Amino acid sequence: MAVNELSRAQTLSAPSFRLKRIQTRWHFSPFQLLLVLGALFVSGLILLVPAYLLLRTATGWENAVETLARPQTWQVMSNTILLAGSVTLATAVLSVPLAWLTTCTDLPAKRIWSVLLALPLVIPSYVAAFLFASMMTPKGLMQQLTYPILGIERFPNFYGFIGAFFVLTMISYPFTYLTVRSAFKRMDPALVEAARSLGMSPKRAFLRVTLPYLRPSILAGSLLVTLYVLRDFGAVTMLQYSTFTRIIYNRYTGYKLDAAAALALVLVLITAVILYFEQKGRGRARYERISIGVARKQQPVQLGWWKVPALAFVGGTVVMALLIPTLGLIYWFTRGWQQDIGVKEIGGAQSNVASLSSLLEPAWNSLSASMMGAFLAMLLALPIAILVVRHPSKISHFFEKITYASFALPGIVVALAYVFFGINYANSLYQTLPLLLFAYVILFIPQAVGSQRSSLMQVSRSLEEAGRSLGKRPSFVFRRITLPLVKPGMLAGGALVFLTCMKELPATLILSPIGFSTLSSQVWANISEAFFARAAAPTLLLILLSSIPLAWMTLREKE
Repeated sequence: MAVNELSRAQTLSAPSFRLKRIQTRWHFSPFQLLLVLGALFVSGLILLVPAYLLLRTATGWENAVETLARPQTWQVMSNTILLAGSVTLATAVLSVPLAWLTTCTDLPAKRIWSVLLALPLVIPSYVAAFLFASMMTPKGLMQQLTYPILGIERFPNFYGFIGAFFVLTMISYPFTYLTVRSAFKRMDPALVEAARSLGMSPKRAFLRVTLPYLRPSILAGSLLVTLYVLRDFGAVTMLQYSTFTRIIYNRYTGYKLDAAAALALVLVLITAVILYFEQKGRGRARYERISIGVARKQQPVQLGWWKVPALAFVGGTVVMALLIPTLGLIYWFTRGWQQDIGVKEIGGAQSNVASLSSLLEPAWNSLSASMMGAFLAMLLALPIAILVVRHPSKISHFFEKITYASFALPGIVVALAYVFFGINYANSLYQTLPLLLFAYVILFIPQAVGSQRSSLMQVSRSLEEAGRSLGKRPSFVFRRITLPLVKPGMLAGGALVFLTCMKELPATLILSPIGFSTLSSQVWANISEAFFARAAAPTLLLILLSSIPLAWMTLREKE
């Protein structure tokens, strides 16, 4: 009788035990559910673009297969990979010593150098390509200026791979520089001091301790550089170097939409491969500080007689990346102003320089749209960053991969996909500002995710666990403990998104509401028609407006 009752009790309790396991497995706290819903929303926005590409490719698969089978397509692929790899390596090599000099040493005026080194990020690629080409072509302005001194009659050819590599390196290294600099400022000096106390030389301590600590930031910045180069259109077009974005644009303008969609899918595939190797290189190491106490302020490294070479290195970078294009802009602005005065003297009415009043509305449009796009990207990137760092799984990494894949999509592809979506499924959003903002989020959210992820990786889990052990909800712990610690990374990512929104051209041209003129659209309209003097004024204003937030973000950091 007792045996029967025992077996009966086991039979009755088994289903309840299995039910409890199922409920525990699928249980989500409200905070985690909110994170998953936010990540799903972002993924849905992004997946609309490949869905459009697949639909377009499927309707014209014969043309797509013919395009992919051509030898020219494989040559363009090798050109794209070569350019992206070369620029990524060059920016990493350039950015790490620049970030170290401006954070960890007694370099004179290093806060000013910090701002100047970040400012090339505000220069649009198509503007930088034109300015460098006009300055450094065989018979350009640099040759004319240096001929009386150096006697150089002809500079090397600047077009092709050399020019594209140089221009993209000069304007994209701040991606890596800013993320690595932020990591240097958060690094506990006790790590290096412990290594030195064990007998390591400064060089060996840097290679064995500092460089591995910087690996997440270097990878995050380098990934942004790689994806930026993959989707760049302006520089490669101006400098006549064939990459996927240039060919895609030519196919779209020639109404060969099937071939363009197939090439865009190949670009997405290349991005997926890059993301796979980036994840493998990231490893499973921990980067947060786990010791008790408060990290001490870093003591500047005394450069000694190395101060002169360091100043030459930093100053030379600023000259090449910032001063030369700025002088080119001033030259074209002055030339247009002088031509305008000459036209007025002979009674002409055509102006070569845009008036300030005519630029007020485009400037406000650029500022407002970019600020809203940056805020929306920061907000939507946060769930993905938290899921990847605090709740790692195949699903969270899938969200992250989708996010980064969007950055490789050319702006014109995203814009046309959303035009298709707006016309067919959301007519009320077509040619409205929200649709443009969603395109900004798709194009530039990897910048926000990368900076937030690297910041979260350096926040110890024990701090959050201590808050939860006191009975606080996860949302309260995040708001009061985690968010203040990752706030610098969030603001850095928001600043990057703001700058790139200010420069974005194809999506702005196609998705802007009717009559919504921006500074970037005015610059491109003048450059495409060879009105370089007219393009100087909106370009200068665009750079100025983009530089102020970046300078404020850099100067407000505590030394």
